[in-house]
Amino acid sequence: MKTKNIATYGLLVALAFILSYLETLFPLPVPVPGIKLGLANLVVVIALYNMGAKEAFILSIVRIVMVGFSFGSLSTMLFSLAGGMLSWVMMVLFKKSKLFSLVGVSIIGGIAHNIGQIAVSILIVENVNIIYYLPVLLISGVITGTLIGILGAMIVKRLKNF
Repeated sequence: MKTKNIATYGLLVALAFILSYLETLFPLPVPVPGIKLGLANLVVVIALYNMGAKEAFILSIVRIVMVGFSFGSLSTMLFSLAGGMLSWVMMVLFKKSKLFSLVGVSIIGGIAHNIGQIAVSILIVENVNIIYYLPVLLISGVITGTLIGILGAMIVKRLKNF
């Protein structure tokens, strides 16, 4: 691995880690628990478009594990891994289809992240009634995915000119 790639990974992991930490300090003022903006996913989306799928995957895994050990627990890490991996798979597939813009891919990622987390919570709690929380999470996934996608598109556009 080239020195430049190692430095880039380090910077992006650090940025994603800091953004995750900031989200714990400033939760969204919404009446529904568990909804986050997903600022760290901004780094994953940018990596997906500027570096590639494998690089975005590695970045996502490293970030989830680091944040899980630093600010969470084993269960929060499980939820994040499930959401993050399903989100990554769906974003890669929809990006490859070339039918969606970066914003559309980000929205798919936000929705998939919430579906992955609900699926794991149903398995862990062994209560299928958790599925009733999914519509609220899908709406939040569309909203946050849109915001992250717009910001990501602006950053990717600037990085291509850099």
